Amino acid sequence: MKMSNRCLTDYYRCDESLAPFTLTAELSADEGYFRLGPDTICYGKLSSGHVAGKPGGSLDDVAGFLSMNGAGPCLPFDPVQVIEHLRREHYEPSLVPGRERMVTKEWVQHTYYFFRNILPTPIRRFLQRAYFSDWKTRLFPAWPVDFTVDLLHEKLLRHSMESAGLRRVPFIWFWPGGAPGCLILTHDVETKAGRDFTARLMDLDVSYGFRASFQVIPEKRYEVSPRYVEEIRSRGFEFNIHDLNHDGHLYRQRDEFLRRAKQINQYARQYQAQGFRAGSMYRIQDWFDAYEFSYDMSVPNVAHLEPKRGGCCTVFPHFLGKILELPLTTSQDYSIFHILRDYSLELWKRQYDLIRRKNGLLSFLSHPDYLISHRTRKVYEGLLDYLRHRVDSEQIWAALPGEVDQWWRARSQMKLVHKGSSWEIEGPQKERARVAYAVLEGDQLHYQLADASEECRAQALSTEPVKQVQEK
Repeated sequence: MKMSNRCLTDYYRCDESLAPFTLTAELSADEGYFRLGPDTICYGKLSSGHVAGKPGGSLDDVAGFLSMNGAGPCLPFDPVQVIEHLRREHYEPSLVPGRERMVTKEWVQHTYYFFRNILPTPIRRFLQRAYFSDWKTRLFPAWPVDFTVDLLHEKLLRHSMESAGLRRVPFIWFWPGGAPGCLILTHDVETKAGRDFTARLMDLDVSYGFRASFQVIPEKRYEVSPRYVEEIRSRGFEFNIHDLNHDGHLYRQRDEFLRRAKQINQYARQYQAQGFRAGSMYRIQDWFDAYEFSYDMSVPNVAHLEPKRGGCCTVFPHFLGKILELPLTTSQDYSIFHILRDYSLELWKRQYDLIRRKNGLLSFLSHPDYLISHRTRKVYEGLLDYLRHRVDSEQIWAALPGEVDQWWRARSQMKLVHKGSSWEIEGPQKERARVAYAVLEGDQLHYQLADASEECRAQALSTEPVKQVQEK
């Protein structure tokens, strides 16, 4: 049974002449977890082997079922299905233990949010730390960064290349100008105090040469004046929408969600906002088609420290229908300061290094509300100093979320054209794009940029394979 290799052409923007995948046999009815090699846990249906209901224990490794025939690579799963399940977190219900099922019940949520504003802060944070107490023992997604989707693409491309006898395949590089990665800074404004601290936070960002996006709650929490909106935009920052009223109920019921989404869309039009993030990173990706935004930023890469667990398992932007998802790939400031009680840069630095080695999106979320104190503000200033040094020394593309959205949409319309002995890029913003090569050396896949004369192909951009790391 022939299957599309669309997952590869969409991800890499590579030549469409790669042989299509073939399914080894009919897929089973059951969905569950399996392995593709020792470092990649997948979720979906299989035609060979058995799936498990949980990610732990001994999972079937289906790498031995991969084969080749005259038509191309044969797989025991549908890669498009598996990738969509991961990006959309369809596996997430299987991760929820009994305690979380109780916490997520509607009456418990209503009770918590009813008393939330009157609970003393130390008690509220104690309850939150108790809820997240198992974060170190969760096996999937991998902590502190999960690359399952990205590793799966690499393995599929490698298998396709081996099937065709290819040692290198051209593709359109991920970021403009051949940048080895992309950085975005985002700020969610949760309270009146955070709103009033916005100007000082912008001053701090600008002092290190950065601009960021501000996600602002349009109802109930605080006044959003035209002057406030203009102040953000006039300084080169982005203004986006943050939930409706941040009461924790946006995704509780489908009918209520559709009613609220309609109001959120009205605010998006009123403020001409292109981006959105839900309160507390709540999300149901299969409902995103109700939004009129261009991009969303509500999905964590790995959500061990978020109220809704799971994660999209990728460090790259990806389309969820018509909406582009810009995943949160690092831990947000509140989780580090108040759940982990860590006031160092160590976790952020570790996540940066891992994502940088995979050339991914380095997305950071901090809140003006939690940076008012001198202690937390000094930590954030240290982060900005660290990021400034890395961005300059590594030539990382530091962009606004809206700029990443525009680039990724343009890249999705680009294509490679073979002209003479070289490859050229056609499509919108092609002058910013670069040709790169996926190079197979032994059993390792490396990425290399091609220069204009094709004489300098050894600029290795991703020379060190990243293993899934589970922190104990």
